[in-house]
Amino acid sequence: MTRHRVRVRIAPGGPATAPRHRDRPGAAGGPAAPGGGPATAAAARRPGRQAVGSGRVGRRPGASRRGRGDAGSASIEFLGFLPVLILVALAAVQLGIAAYAAQQAGTAARAAARTASLDEPQTSPQAAGKAAISGWLADGASIGSGGCGGGEAQATATVAIPSVIPGFDFGSAEKSATMPCDDGQLQATGGGQP
Repeated sequence: MTRHRVRVRIAPGGPATAPRHRDRPGAAGGPAAPGGGPATAAAARRPGRQAVGSGRVGRRPGASRRGRGDAGSASIEFLGFLPVLILVALAAVQLGIAAYAAQQAGTAARAAARTASLDEPQTSPQAAGKAAISGWLADGASIGSGGCGGGEAQATATVAIPSVIPGFDFGSAEKSATMPCDDGQLQATGGGQP
């Protein structure tokens, strides 16, 4: 039986695969095939691959250049979509701020109406309504309240909607609330039970 020594060179670009060691004539690792050694036979069996030791294994020429070109075109496409994405994000934020301003207007109206319905309020309905909402919205809020007429106190709050998009005015949110007056006021006006 003939023994053959197999030398394996590892290329700097990646791992090398050693040919299988067989004792049959013409196989990789056996006697050399006509026209070249085992490396040539392995390269002939794998089209598109280079022989071990001749550079990077399994890469086609120009593949890395094509990959860099695709990455560049993807970056340009992303830059084209960036203004649209920013506009959609700003619209979502603006919609959330408008909903929050409407909710705060309802809170201010209820607080003002509750204060106006009391027998002896400790503060004015306008001050109570502004104290019930966030400070950054209270500066642009206006609250109107009437007395206890007809057994009910009514208040209306108007809160300006801040704009995150420059140059646009989104108006204001207006809410009203009604609260029943205290029993003492109802009896004073003749509306309560004797």
